[in-house]
Amino acid sequence: MKKKILIVDDHPDIVLMLTDRLESLGYETISAGTGKEALEKLDQSYPHLMLLDLEMPEMTGMEVLHELEAISAKKRETGETQSFGGGEALYLPVVVMTAHGTISKAVEAMKAGAYDFLTKPIELEHLTLVLKKVLAREALGRQVAALRSEVESRYNHIVGESPQVSSTIELAKRAADSDATVLLLGESGTGKELFARSIHRWSDRREMPFSVINCVALNESLLENELFGHEKGAFTGADSLQKGKIEAADGGTVFLDEIGDMPIGLQAKLLRVLQDHEFPRVGGTRLIRVNIRVIAATNKDLKQAVKAGTFREDLYFRLNVVNLSLPSLRDRPEDIIPLADHFLVRHVREMKRRKRKFSKSAIETMRCYLWPGNIRELDNAIARAVVLGVEEEITPDLLGLGGSKDELEELDNLPYHEALDRFGTHILEQAMRRSNWSQTKAAELLSLQRTYLSRLIKQKNIQQGPD
Repeated sequence: MKKKILIVDDHPDIVLMLTDRLESLGYETISAGTGKEALEKLDQSYPHLMLLDLEMPEMTGMEVLHELEAISAKKRETGETQSFGGGEALYLPVVVMTAHGTISKAVEAMKAGAYDFLTKPIELEHLTLVLKKVLAREALGRQVAALRSEVESRYNHIVGESPQVSSTIELAKRAADSDATVLLLGESGTGKELFARSIHRWSDRREMPFSVINCVALNESLLENELFGHEKGAFTGADSLQKGKIEAADGGTVFLDEIGDMPIGLQAKLLRVLQDHEFPRVGGTRLIRVNIRVIAATNKDLKQAVKAGTFREDLYFRLNVVNLSLPSLRDRPEDIIPLADHFLVRHVREMKRRKRKFSKSAIETMRCYLWPGNIRELDNAIARAVVLGVEEEITPDLLGLGGSKDELEELDNLPYHEALDRFGTHILEQAMRRSNWSQTKAAELLSLQRTYLSRLIKQKNIQQGPD
């Protein structure tokens, strides 16, 4: 699609020259001879950029810019558009044109939101470079806005009307009004990141960064670098200064996921950040001050970890200012089908499939299933059904759930050893799902040696990941 440029100038010859040049470069052009006409054409033509002369009779270019400021403010209030460049900028990129000797007016125009300026007589090569730069930034801004919208659409709504969820939401909203550290507790897949993002969105920091750090995904040295960044020359390969995620989130919120798995050596450094709001980068001595709000989450029993010496007691108390326990999906069965419907709509839209619905037997299967992987497992099951299904109706087999009520009842009619073997397989499969297919975590859940669990998995030919 051609980019459309609105040329605003009261001199017809300048308009003609610019029109010929821009159309030869592949742009579409429209023009206006007055400021009033330009504002009228904005709502009719929706240009990608405005070339605006500052010196016009009746309504000057500066007056047009001030009108654009007012329009932009209204659009931001209604959520109709993102500002070009963010903040208080105009929603439409504007390049002003002015005569030599009036550069001060161009500077004033840029303070009012214009992106750049050109001096008359206009050098066509310079014009081409400026337009490419402005339109590239405008396209990037649209991409960022689209990505932000996509992320927010995934995390903008906590589905559930059960008493457990309603009370947790109420507490989370009250906590959001403060800068208090929040500790989210719950099994894997219960929606801890969703609650963390919601608390950020409900807080005064909503316009600032939300930074996610997974404390179990990296080894200690990589996690330290992820958190605090490093100075140039801090280690081999550190060719330039790099800010960590804590520093990059200044003014916003840092979400420390799986905080219970943070190495003990880093816990003291994190404690300093919570106490003093400052830290040095790796390889540096200068203290970096930050203004952040911390939300942490874990599926571990931190009190037990403190007793075992794997988690610092002073850090636990610093994190545990506001404590929110998220219920498992099996403890909120009335929310299973509303959540399933929510995921179904989302996956059908994202995968561009035709409308689907659940069969009665699929609904009954979901209601009877224990959901050891909680909401994440339900989400994955619905995604699987949408991918594999070809009919309008989603049946139980498409969900890929083992251990339904009917399957477990079949054990009553089997010989003892066969029933024991099948039920043992079911227990192992559920433990693997609940631990996100980590044998180490599954062994902890079942109180088994990891090597013994590995042998059982091989003997029973249990899958090593999601279907």
